[in-house]
Amino acid sequence: MSTDANNTVAETHPFQAEVSQLLHLMVHAVYSETDIFLRELISNASDACDKLRYEAIAHPDLLAAGGELTIRIKPDAEAGTLSISDTGIGMDRQELIDNLGTVARSGTRAFVERLAQVKDGVGLIGQFGVGFYSAFMVADRIEVISRRAGASEAWVWQSAGEAGFEIAPADATQAERVARGTEVVLHLKADAKHYLEPYDIERIIKTYSDHIQFPIELVGKEGAPRQINAASAIWQRPKSELKAEDYTAAYRAIAGAFDEPAMTLHYKAEGRQSYAVLLFVPSIKPFDLDPDRKDQVKLYVRRVFITDDAGLLPSYLRFVRGVIDSEDMPLNISREMLQNNPHVEHIRKAVTGRVITELQNLADKEAEQFAKVWKAFGRVLKEGIYDDHERRAALLALCCFATTKGGELRTLKQYVADLRPNQTEIYYLVGESAQQVKANPKLEAARARGLEVLILTDPVDALWTSMPQDYEGKPLKSLSQGEVDFSLVPMLDEAAKPQAETKPEGIDEAAVIAAVKAALGQRVSDVRASQRLTDSPACLVAGAGFDRELSRLLARQNRSAGPKPVLELNMRHPIVLAVGRAKTNAHEDEVNDLSALLFEQAKILDGEVPDDPAAFATRVNRLVMRGLTTSGAAG
Repeated sequence: MSTDANNTVAETHPFQAEVSQLLHLMVHAVYSETDIFLRELISNASDACDKLRYEAIAHPDLLAAGGELTIRIKPDAEAGTLSISDTGIGMDRQELIDNLGTVARSGTRAFVERLAQVKDGVGLIGQFGVGFYSAFMVADRIEVISRRAGASEAWVWQSAGEAGFEIAPADATQAERVARGTEVVLHLKADAKHYLEPYDIERIIKTYSDHIQFPIELVGKEGAPRQINAASAIWQRPKSELKAEDYTAAYRAIAGAFDEPAMTLHYKAEGRQSYAVLLFVPSIKPFDLDPDRKDQVKLYVRRVFITDDAGLLPSYLRFVRGVIDSEDMPLNISREMLQNNPHVEHIRKAVTGRVITELQNLADKEAEQFAKVWKAFGRVLKEGIYDDHERRAALLALCCFATTKGGELRTLKQYVADLRPNQTEIYYLVGESAQQVKANPKLEAARARGLEVLILTDPVDALWTSMPQDYEGKPLKSLSQGEVDFSLVPMLDEAAKPQAETKPEGIDEAAVIAAVKAALGQRVSDVRASQRLTDSPACLVAGAGFDRELSRLLARQNRSAGPKPVLELNMRHPIVLAVGRAKTNAHEDEVNDLSALLFEQAKILDGEVPDDPAAFATRVNRLVMRGLTTSGAAG
């Protein structure tokens, strides 16, 4: 506890641990673009005005005190302070503590750790939305005076940084200054005093906040405020009036971003539903693009902000930013009513289809630009193949894949154009890394015939490939599941074909398969001759049910063994032939050792470890010693 000049008791509170770390970075690290602080504070003020305008639909009396919804910037060179005030919703005591003392967002710790690792964290700050704290880059001390709309009492929050913050009732002078809303007073550092210059302030507003919906006023030396932003709903203006820089400025203001939009979609829908759409696809991946994050499109009704949580786009388009402004919905629609609102459902369906169409146009006409989008958001878009049955084909056509051909990513259209003679399926292999997939023996027979194979390494690939997929009538076929038959596709080296397809003499395939199956018991669901292998002795594939990679993912999540794999044998390989000889000579120990070796080698090549590494090592040593003994005896 402490006492201010008016003998008002001020409560002292510590910051949340992550906030303290964040403030330490803000205060002690040097970021190249400190302009961010003003853009973030203006954005917060705009949100506060939006919230009040929405709440005033049901409670008009909230607008009784405080005047028009405005944002005001007041530099005071003599005091060395810069004030940013708004006449928005304001905060009460608890809201000040909750909003300015904690970062209530998942992934904060990871964000702070990443911020500490980079030289210039400005882009991360903008992407993650911790903008208020960026003010500590330019201020030694911050005071926040706030009065919630309709409340009789105003409160003062103040902090000098990492030590914590104080909160107390506002004195008479402070309360008179804030009839409604919030005033943020920055006591600027010596090297940040240039932010008191009107030129610098106007430059930042024009760059980042020109399209904020509320008037931003600058109080000059003469004391009269003047508006310094356009304050226009850019999405309601004709495209013919706008330039690329207008869209970039709007994107940065709406999305709180610093990059250039990779794609801009601006149009008006007329007819049964009337609404304006302004959407942007970023060129840089936001920091917290996790599956739990909802879409970031703001819903307006006749230019009145309603919510940024309306679910206007499906989860797999959650990287899209922007605004949709409806002319038909009621202004007093609640956030709960939005979930089952037919207007919202119509908009969601139409806009989702339009976004996918525009992404396809971008891919067709500006391949380099689309490549940026795919690099940043491809794995998110692929979630739609699994989730959105209606648009599955369109999303599959958008996809770009690494393949065994190497080089640049390839589309299915390019893949199908290069099909080998008699090839009727599109082959793929799912794994944890491209290196692991390329080393997988299941590719051997495909390579021998020049068959291109898609290399799928995103976690979502195991999910969407679990459903039947096809492209232009060509089904997608996993090389890790079921049986394959490449016999109709000519080999690249036709001279090798007779040798590859000739069965070794003196081997009873059925007897070898039965012996291996008996030796492995419950570790496999079946053993069979392989059409996939040319050089390696064995591989594991999935039988009925899920593909191998999905089975492993589900097994790790459920901590269970999952379905038993099928062991496929290369019946021409010397180790498999050795199993046959051992069986013929009734060397059951050797049959068991060789069978286990085939199984465990196949697991290792699939990226797994043997069930019992110590037993595996002992078995390998035993087989080596047996071979050395035999070799010595022969010598």
